[in-house]
Amino acid sequence: MRRVIPFVLLVLAAPLLSGCLAAAVIGTAGAVVGTTAKVAVKTTGAVVGAVIPDDDEDKKDDQRH
Repeated sequence: MRRVIPFVLLVLAAPLLSGCLAAAVIGTAGAVVGTTAKVAVKTTGAVVGAVIPDDDEDKKDDQRH
């Protein structure tokens, strides 16, 4: 009987713990996707900023004179 009680508790706790594990995995996956999207947007913005000329240099030159 002493060995049965821990086994029963383990069997009853397993579904509860698996739910926590699933939530942790989903949360981690969401964080990875969010970070990947943020990096992709920043990279795209940097590429677009490098390709499309802006008037920053002209504005700096006008302020100096």
